[in-house]
Amino acid sequence: MRFAYRRELAGGFVLTVLDHDSRLLADNPLGDPTQRSHPVLVPPGGGAGLPLVVLLVGYTGFNHKVVNRGNLWQPNLPERIAAAMDAGRVPPAVVFWPSAETRLGGSQYVDSPGTGPYARYVVEELVPFVEAELGCGGDGRRVVAGKSSGGFGALHLAMRHPGAFRGAASHSGDMGFDVSHVRGFSDALDAWSRHGGPAAFLEALPTLPELGHLEHAGVECLAMASCYSPNPESPLGVDLPMDPDSGEPRPEVFARWLAFDPVRRLEEDGPEAEALRALDGRLWLDCGERDEFALHWGLRRLLPRLERCGIPHHAEFHPGGHFGIDERYERSLPFLLEGL
Repeated sequence: MRFAYRRELAGGFVLTVLDHDSRLLADNPLGDPTQRSHPVLVPPGGGAGLPLVVLLVGYTGFNHKVVNRGNLWQPNLPERIAAAMDAGRVPPAVVFWPSAETRLGGSQYVDSPGTGPYARYVVEELVPFVEAELGCGGDGRRVVAGKSSGGFGALHLAMRHPGAFRGAASHSGDMGFDVSHVRGFSDALDAWSRHGGPAAFLEALPTLPELGHLEHAGVECLAMASCYSPNPESPLGVDLPMDPDSGEPRPEVFARWLAFDPVRRLEEDGPEAEALRALDGRLWLDCGERDEFALHWGLRRLLPRLERCGIPHHAEFHPGGHFGIDERYERSLPFLLEGL
């Protein structure tokens, strides 16, 4: 999705978009556009010599949503970060929001034959692109952060692309899939059933008058399957973790999902643990104690695994839920950017 946008914020910050046409996303399985506009926040004086923050949005997030406000009175996240930098609460940096959504709502920032090589897209195409455009970042001077699916993405990119980022922050990141994702499976089944099955639901999706919690669960399950359990031979292009007619679980399919779960991925002598150890403690994790998707329980399970693997980190639990927690970036970004 492309659009033109430029706005000057208080303090001389500029919120705009950078257009990029992706080579890696050419002929992607979902037919999503290769030409996209990516929001970027640039401090006064430009980005030359500043660190780069790659900020990953959550599921159903996209470029228009980044620059828009939810209402007239509350700032959006770029405005909040600009104000915090202007006040000296967050060190100056260029902040870049990759447009990595799919027509199913999100890519999870993974390389998948069901969606496209979205991890490589961010690391190999977009990061070098924005650094060349603005003169920011560079080796040892870029970090990645995100919330929800973006928090999962930040961990995933740090694990799978060692050395690409100097630090990583996961706010309410997807983990503990056997608790968090399973909670939505019955709602997904109901949504599909009301429309005559998952294929009919997907066909009707663009015309639905509203996206309620059932419909959200229905498309989210299909999106996660496109990332974690793709199957080009299936009529849907994915293998579902449960039978859509009977609801019977398919453990062999869900095992493919669990292979991406941060809780399951850490082995003391494994490459992903080594990648996180190489961050030298610049790893931030937090979650609300009232998270509506039970992601706080996933984080509680992850923490002892980090300890066993000798991975330095900073973890916090706060009294909030999953939504309305943009202020958490005012805690993680100083932690990530200090000394860069």
